[in-house]
Formats: sequence, structure tokens, C-alpha cells
Amino acid sequence: MQSRLPLPEISRFDTAQRAVHDSILSTRGNLSGPFLAWMHSPELASHAEKLGAFCRYQTGFTLVESELLILCVAARFQCLGEQQIHEPIAQQAGLSPELIASLRRGASPGLTDERQRLLHLLATELLDTHRIGAELYRQGIAAFGERGMVELVGIMGYYALVAMTLNAFEMRMA
Repeated sequence: MQSRLPLPEISRFDTAQRAVHDSILSTRGNLSGPFLAWMHSPELASHAEKLGAFCRYQTGFTLVESELLILCVAARFQCLGEQQIHEPIAQQAGLSPELIASLRRGASPGLTDERQRLLHLLATELLDTHRIGAELYRQGIAAFGERGMVELVGIMGYYALVAMTLNAFEMRMA
């Protein structure tokens, strides 16, 4: 991975960095994306790793639904690094290349699955206005429940942090 921030050398990690490194490898298998930057602050990396693991693997959303939300955030933040990481995952989860390209451009993707369509509407409104209007909120609660709405905002918030990290430090796949 390329970055304007000098990426820490694993061989030079201190005890705190080594502990976070080992934890990340045990759950994700690699130390890619924002974790390379976050290793400069092992405490941040540790907390972010736990939140990210929850947002990615333990919410009530399916993989394709989570990836849809992530790609909405990546498009809004124009985050190439996040797109490079998550577009292949989204395609493998079931989103078509055409739909992914529409999301990348910020265009309406023409979703036919009702849950996915509603997730896209919620994500778009939250990203555009930083709020969710009363009627759309009511629809979100009806479809996903209170827990689902909280998890939707959590996924989007976490991946906004990821996007800001990748963008701020100009992190890209090599």
C-alpha cells in the first residue's frame, strides 16, 4: 500500500503495536487499509479494529447490504482506497459491476431489492443532509427496527472514519 504517511515497519513495532497487529491478523488475516496508518496510535487501532470487526461481521445486515452501505460512503468521500478494497467484495457478495459503477459515480443504481433500495435511500439522505427525514426514518424503523437503524449509522460512521483516514494520508493499493 502506498501512503504519504510513513507506514510503520512491523519489525519495529513496540509491545502495544504488536498486540494490535496480532489481534488484527487473527480476525482479518492482513494489516491493510487504514490499519497501517492507525498503527501509529495503537490505542486508536485497537478500538477501531473492534468496531470495524463488529460493523463488518456482526450486524444484522447481510454482506451485500453492508457492502452497499460501505460503497455509498466510499463514493461520497471519493475514497479510491475504500473502493479498491470493497468493490470486489461487493461484487462477490452479489452486486453487479454496473450497479457498483453507478454507486461510484453517485448515480441512482436502480436497485430492485426493496431492502437494498431503502438502505441506499437512507444512506444517501444521511450523507447528503447529515440527517434522515421523518418519513424515511419511519420506513427504516419499519424495515430494520431500532437496532438495525443504529447499526446502519454505525457502519456508515465507521467507514467514514476509514475513508477519511485513507484520503487524508493518500493511501492507495500498490
